[in-house]
Amino acid sequence: MAALVPCLDVEQQLWAAGIVRVAGVDEVGRGCLSGPVVAAAVILPVGCAMLPGVRDSKTLSATQRARLYHAIRAQALAVAVSAAPVSEIDTVNILRATHFAMLRALALVAPYDHALIDGSPVKTVDLGPHTALVDGDATCYAIACASIIAKVVRDRLMRRLALRYPGYGWERNAGYGTAEHLDALRRLGVTPHHRRSFAPVRAILDGLPVQATLL
Repeated sequence: MAALVPCLDVEQQLWAAGIVRVAGVDEVGRGCLSGPVVAAAVILPVGCAMLPGVRDSKTLSATQRARLYHAIRAQALAVAVSAAPVSEIDTVNILRATHFAMLRALALVAPYDHALIDGSPVKTVDLGPHTALVDGDATCYAIACASIIAKVVRDRLMRRLALRYPGYGWERNAGYGTAEHLDALRRLGVTPHHRRSFAPVRAILDGLPVQATLL
């Protein structure tokens, strides 16, 4: 099946209604066993053209994402990235932590008139006026741009953490629960950057068997 191509339909409807500062928002790392969840917010100029190649960040290579990261930053009126650390994820749960990261990213690009987010409507925090789009990172240009920004920033962070905690393969798996990562958890133990509230990490701490999770 061919990958979905984002479009500007939703943004254009909002612009036509006089809603000018539209922020696309997306998060990366929600399903990881280690590292923060990272959110990005991107405000595009009214009437902008789509950059060739922008897609859901998961469908792009690292080289493609790096190239588009710079192009998106050059095109956008505002770009911001924020995060929720592991301590917050373990305290408030991953859903609320993800929403806090989105809220912080939006605060950094404020003022904004409307936010477009990937997934379901946000009820745990007040993002202000927003529209939630299922598969928004694959169908909405502003959200796809935010997806790429967040992915590039988080991958860079995980590569830096991999230098401090070698052996877990974070430079390759970005903290997801791959077989390599779980094997390292068994051999090397749990680091301060692992999410203890996530079942595979809890199982490792309790000495129970675990299986690799899907990316």
